[in-house]
Amino acid sequence: MSQYFSIDGQDVWNPSNGPGRLFARLAEALVPHAGRPSGIGVAPGDPDDHPIDGAVFAEFVDALVAGHRATSHPIQRALLEGFVATAAVLARRGGCALPALDGPAGTSSHDIPGGGAAGPDRLAELVAEYDRAMPR
Repeated sequence: MSQYFSIDGQDVWNPSNGPGRLFARLAEALVPHAGRPSGIGVAPGDPDDHPIDGAVFAEFVDALVAGHRATSHPIQRALLEGFVATAAVLARRGGCALPALDGPAGTSSHDIPGGGAAGPDRLAELVAEYDRAMPR
């Protein structure tokens, strides 16, 4: 069995049940952190099919990317990193723009002095690595 994720009708990921369900659950857990809905749904009658509203998902992912890149808190950054990179792959595959991934890193009120913000290169490297490892 596997999960199906599609953005506006375009298939973007077909993971096995474990990673697929974990991703969907993590997305919902991160909704309050992002301050916006994830855009990830569940098809009626098929809990393994996750249609995604591209516009909503793009805003959700972009907010998480911005938060990840802005913080110098190493634990917060580590907790977000895997989900954010995975979500960015899906967003890019679905044709969603992610300005926070392409722009300069910001700062956060959660910064730790001397911690250093998460730069774009590390996240971009993860997005490229994950893209190669994620079946469509």
